Amino acid sequence: MAKSDDDRRPKYQRIADSVREAIEAGEYGPGDRLPGENDLMNTYGVARMTARQALSVLRDEGLADARKGAGVFVRDFRPVRRRGIDRLAHDRWGNGQFIWSADVGDRALEVDGITVAEETPTERVGAVLGLTGDEAVCVRRRRFVLDGKPVLFARSYLPMSLVAGSAVTEEDTGPGGTYARLAELGHEPVHFREEVRSRMPSKDEAAQLEIAPGTPVILIYRTAFTADGSAVEVNEMTLDAASYVLEYDFDSGTTASAPSPQKRPCG
Repeated sequence: MAKSDDDRRPKYQRIADSVREAIEAGEYGPGDRLPGENDLMNTYGVARMTARQALSVLRDEGLADARKGAGVFVRDFRPVRRRGIDRLAHDRWGNGQFIWSADVGDRALEVDGITVAEETPTERVGAVLGLTGDEAVCVRRRRFVLDGKPVLFARSYLPMSLVAGSAVTEEDTGPGGTYARLAELGHEPVHFREEVRSRMPSKDEAAQLEIAPGTPVILIYRTAFTADGSAVEVNEMTLDAASYVLEYDFDSGTTASAPSPQKRPCG
């Protein structure tokens, strides 16, 4: 009789699966110590290297953290539930709220590494924004740190011809953020498009997000359009995959009409 798929899996993977199931079942809660290498060796009759590999799988998945001299513990960081539709609602940023308020509630959020600069756009960004010749973009870079844990960094690109001299070029864009300022400038976003991908991080991305080796990142490319289909912002976001749940809540029905973009979206 052929072996099952589980039987063909490496021993360390089967052990990791078993511990993961125990975490998901609530046998180990946030902050609880997990069985150590010696415990797994005795329970499953495996070598130390196999037990070590099993625990590494759980760390790489973002489920556990190793504490020097203390053991391996269930990660006590609550993932961000990113509400992809609600966060971009006009009623949120149009009323002076930060779009992140849809995701984090009353949790401690810090935005650091903020830089704003005038730059020459890449060919891709320039094409999305419909720029020609030597037109420049305003580039906003920042990192988001939630409950002391870096979870995302973002780069926003906006045509300098639209935002020059406005609060968009300042570190603090004011209530409602960039979209509220664009609306005041007569370029209100009415339609958004997001493309989602995932891959392993670069060395620099892993350092910025302080993620363990083997943890992937989620890439979200968002383009904001005005009513006439003009792209007014490209936002490239890099997320720690272990820190996020992506949530999309919407009604079924006929295909919604949307502005026809003048250029192909980024990505």
